[in-house]
Amino acid sequence: MAAERLHADEPELDEDLVRRLVRARFPQWSGLPVTRVPSGGTSNVMYRLGTDMVVRLPRTASAAGDVDTEHHWLPRLAPQLPTAVPVPLGRGEPAEGYPWPWSVYRWLDGDTPAAAPPADAGPLAADLAGFITALRAADPAGGPAAYRSEPLAARDAATREALAELYDELDTAGAAAVWEAALEAPGWTGPPVWIHADLQPGNVLTVRGRLSAVIDFGCLGLGDPAVDTIAAWYILPAEARPAFRAALDADGAMWARGRGWALSIALMELRYYRETKPEMADTARRVITALLSSAA
Repeated sequence: MAAERLHADEPELDEDLVRRLVRARFPQWSGLPVTRVPSGGTSNVMYRLGTDMVVRLPRTASAAGDVDTEHHWLPRLAPQLPTAVPVPLGRGEPAEGYPWPWSVYRWLDGDTPAAAPPADAGPLAADLAGFITALRAADPAGGPAAYRSEPLAARDAATREALAELYDELDTAGAAAVWEAALEAPGWTGPPVWIHADLQPGNVLTVRGRLSAVIDFGCLGLGDPAVDTIAAWYILPAEARPAFRAALDADGAMWARGRGWALSIALMELRYYRETKPEMADTARRVITALLSSAA
């Protein structure tokens, strides 16, 4: 069965293509079973290869541009992080009609928080804060700009366009108030730091309620540390957010910018995926509801 197509320029991907790619590039693994991995992701499709590897194929040209970043930087950052991250085992090149580079990674066990919500999210909040803190502390020398490295003001027009298009889906006045408060908050004046920039439910794995791995580093780079506070609304329930904020020592300005980032990302995801990826749209709605119902 072919993977669902979410983007206009997306090639058709299926298990047979993956088998042919692996056979041509990594013949030593050609006899291993290939199985599609269900995922809420929108940039890549994953296929389990045997029991301890996964093939990851970009869906679009822009996502394919992240392959070099991940293969270069993840091996360098991994030893500095308290949580497992994907370890590249091999890089594939365009072949068999597939137009972009692709990767083989070691398989990481765990469930997403959405699939296995912890009874007590406090330990998960502490784990996420520990991961973010360690990532921020990594040496930034030579690091690329994160996918979300721009100041919030640069997203103003697109965010307001999304608000206008979604007037029938949500409280646009309340959402606009959150956005305007974020724009009014003082900006980050420190040096750019390493950020994951996409800490969403599908990009973290848990085992028995604790963070076991962080995956999908396609947005990785240097930027405002407020971007990674989106985990407060994307991943954590309301009762765990204060401890998460305290562990990150996020002041009022950083928290306001984080709310703005979470809102802007969720609005754009809801607008883009409400017809093609219902689970992504549902996550975006949940995030917007959390932002509108929580105090600044």
